[in-house]
Amino acid sequence: MFARTPRLTLRPGWIEDAPALARAVAHECVAMKLARLPWPYDLVDAETFLAMPVARDEASCLIFAHDLSDAPILIGGCGIHRGDDGPEFGYWLTPAAWGRGYATEAGRAMLGIARWGLGHRRLTAHPHDDNPASARVLRKLGFIATGRHDARFSRARGGLVPSVGYAITLDDAEVEPPRMAA
Repeated sequence: MFARTPRLTLRPGWIEDAPALARAVAHECVAMKLARLPWPYDLVDAETFLAMPVARDEASCLIFAHDLSDAPILIGGCGIHRGDDGPEFGYWLTPAAWGRGYATEAGRAMLGIARWGLGHRRLTAHPHDDNPASARVLRKLGFIATGRHDARFSRARGGLVPSVGYAITLDDAEVEPPRMAA
């Protein structure tokens, strides 16, 4: 799945992206906010991730900014994967891209992919309690706190981390189909 926004391109990762992916995500402050990312993270981890198959009802995209330089720069990743209570949305950004609105912009595009490309009507998300910035992004995207608090496993932390549940219903009138790159 591909999508284009005013400042971003979302596309599947390719093995050639492994060095840039390793550089972008290999920050302890990023790893500690994610469920599945190992820490430390290196080139072999990036190659392994990029070689993983993606199921037909899932999406995995790298996020490239094209407003920062002449060539697109890998700044993050986002996707839809199978969660414990249905399709789950997740994302990350490299620290240099924080605070610019990229997460919300990429998230809107991924919601379009989820609804129009994958046919999902509802998504969940489960940010760690100590990640209020992610919860703010989810609320901007229209996710609502479910009131459910769980301990979710974090691979980087090597244990359970308190997390809060969020969900969104993907209403046809509110979720735009993804714009494809020209």
